[in-house]
Amino acid sequence: MDIFETIRQRRCIRSYTKANVTEKEIQTLLEAAIRAPSACNRQTWRFVIVRKPATIGVFYRAASYSTQHQAFIQKAPVVIVVCADLRPYKRTPYRERGESLFVLQDTAAAIENLLLAACALDLRACWVGLVDEEIIKRTLNVPRGIRPVAIIPIGHTKSKAKPTKRKPLEDVVYREGF
Repeated sequence: MDIFETIRQRRCIRSYTKANVTEKEIQTLLEAAIRAPSACNRQTWRFVIVRKPATIGVFYRAASYSTQHQAFIQKAPVVIVVCADLRPYKRTPYRERGESLFVLQDTAAAIENLLLAACALDLRACWVGLVDEEIIKRTLNVPRGIRPVAIIPIGHTKSKAKPTKRKPLEDVVYREGF
C-alpha cells in the first residue's frame, strides 16, 4: 500500500478478533515508531508491550475512569503503552519546554507512525489518550521521570470503518498568517 493510501485508510478501530498479533508484527510497528522525528534527536519515547489479559483489563479501567466507556480495550490481544521519558531535558536550558512539549511531540509522532504501520500491515489500532496515568504507572512500575502518554490497543478486525469526515482545507489552512 502506498503511503497516501495508508493515510487515507487509517482509522481508529475499536473492534478486534481473537487472532494473534505476532512478535514480528509488533517488531515492525516499533521499528516504524522509532523512525519518527524527535526534538533534538533525544528519542524520548518508551514502549511497553502488554499481552496479559489481566493487565489489559486494568488499562480498560484506567481508560474508563471518566464518562467514556472503553470496553474495546479488553478485546485487544496486545496493548502498547507509549510513554515519554522526561529525563533527557533535566539539565538543558529549555528544560520546561522539553518536558512539557517536546516529549509529547516526540511520542505523538511515534504513535502516528505506529498507527500507519499497523494499517499497512492490515492490523488496526486505536489511540487512547484519556487514561488515568497513576493507574498505568502503578500497574507497570513506571520509574520516576517517565510519563505514560497513551495506550494503543492493537489487533485484527473484521470491521469496515467508513472514512471519517474531515474539514475542508479552506477551513483549516491560512497563508502568510491568520
